[in-house]
Amino acid sequence: MPDDVSGQVLEQTGVVDNETLMDQVVDAIKTVYDPEIPVNIWELGLVYRVNVDAEKNVEVDMTLTAPSCPVAGEMPMQVQQVIENLDAVKSCRVELVWEPPWHPGMMSEEAKVALDMF
Repeated sequence: MPDDVSGQVLEQTGVVDNETLMDQVVDAIKTVYDPEIPVNIWELGLVYRVNVDAEKNVEVDMTLTAPSCPVAGEMPMQVQQVIENLDAVKSCRVELVWEPPWHPGMMSEEAKVALDMF
């Protein structure tokens, strides 16, 4: 059965463009939560940078709410794992950074509402 108006059957190649992959990466990051806070790390503003290169390698710079956070050793690995689970991703590197220091003003409006911070 034709998939498009030309009557040709479109082949599914599994190729994902970088914009789509970036959306998938962000969606994957949104599945990671600090166990003490009921808001995902994306909405908390803990992710400072996400880059997807032409080879589908992903780089993430993220921080934590405090250097003494008890999940400091686990959370970057969780982020790396959920991203590497995406079929189109070739590799992922997550770097924990401390500049700029995180503050509550970096949270999304959604996070502030969820945490009753208004």
